[in-house]
Amino acid sequence: MALITKRVYGAEDVLPKDSYKWQFLEQLMRSEASAYGFKEIRTPVFEHTELFQRGVGDTTDIVQKEMYTFNTKGGTSLTLKPEGTAGAARALLEHALYNDGLPVKVYYITPCYRYEKKQANRYREFHQFGMETYGSESPAADAEMICAAQSIFDRLYIGDKLRLELNSIGCPECRAKYYEALKEYFSQYKDQLCETCLSRLERNPMRILDCKSPVCSEIAKGAPVVLDYICDDCKEHFEEVKSLLDSAGVKYSINPKIVRGLDYYTRTVFEFVTDELGAQGTVCGGGRYDGLIEELGGQHLPSLGFALGIERLLALLEAMGAEIPNNDECELYIATMGKRSQSKAFELLAQVRSTSMHAETDIVGRSLRAQMKYADKIGAKFSLVLGDNEIDSNKAELKNMESGEKTEISLDGRFLNEFISASAHNSAKAVFLNKEDKKD
Repeated sequence: MALITKRVYGAEDVLPKDSYKWQFLEQLMRSEASAYGFKEIRTPVFEHTELFQRGVGDTTDIVQKEMYTFNTKGGTSLTLKPEGTAGAARALLEHALYNDGLPVKVYYITPCYRYEKKQANRYREFHQFGMETYGSESPAADAEMICAAQSIFDRLYIGDKLRLELNSIGCPECRAKYYEALKEYFSQYKDQLCETCLSRLERNPMRILDCKSPVCSEIAKGAPVVLDYICDDCKEHFEEVKSLLDSAGVKYSINPKIVRGLDYYTRTVFEFVTDELGAQGTVCGGGRYDGLIEELGGQHLPSLGFALGIERLLALLEAMGAEIPNNDECELYIATMGKRSQSKAFELLAQVRSTSMHAETDIVGRSLRAQMKYADKIGAKFSLVLGDNEIDSNKAELKNMESGEKTEISLDGRFLNEFISASAHNSAKAVFLNKEDKKD
């Protein structure tokens, strides 16, 4: 019989054998965000379409080509979120989070949806981790945001495997001069620019610098550099950001080709880039968007943030041969022989599981031999066989499944303490290992 249906193209199942990797990364990201004073925000998976038209920009490829938009039965246009920032900004305004004091510092882990073309490490349903700060125009906020992203990569021991690239795109006033310089430059190549870039020439010439067309990319190499046009205040802001990163020991390089095409983006923009993933080399991108809250109908509130693609980060770790620790391994498997031993097993398991340790017993009626094979298959660290003799003597042998070593253990109220002592329980440890550095 054929399957009724299969997963939708561009969406992936995270299977039990891989879910621990996601849990590890999410826990690490939450921990780092908390260390920097950020608190979690959760927003709906769909929003009014207008939010993304204004918050992402109606001239972007995301809005023009990639959004999943639909009308409700009542005729309201809704869109599955293509990114996390717009929803977080909407929630900030709707619930007046700024009244609790500034800055407002939030993070999110959320699924996002874009109608992407088929490419390696790009999905139509993907997941973002993002951090946002609202209410600070200080260069210190920019530096802190970049340091937070760097901290995540450092915790994964890949901080030195990524390049941090910085740029400043200035404020609206100095960027207006840059726009004019870009228009003048690209107008010389009207007959060579792709149709999309021709439409950008008047409305948003900076976005031509992002074009993936080989012809447009080649033309863009000779375009004016934004750093030559930023005003003194923007230069001072950028120099202070770099100085603070130097103080924190964060290495970076200047890449004047990093741009953001929307008017509400200002000053600092940055990316963490790798050469391990081919064309999809940007793992994390962010910047300052001081005009976003005003664009959404609020008062001026300087803002900044970054987003990190979780699937892409996992792909990078795999490409680098990294090993993520599985802290969900079975600590104890209790094999049983008959109803009496099964009852005793449930009594003992209740003690072990009360400490949040992973422990199992047979629930499908396997033979003793099959139970032991299953314990080995699931990677149980220790096993215990219960029969009438063990129950009557109130003692059993705890077996180390890796070494084969056996230790006698009580089956009364001392059981839990003796098991923890004998097993030298260490499931709470979460050490990220790289295979090339792993010790035997």
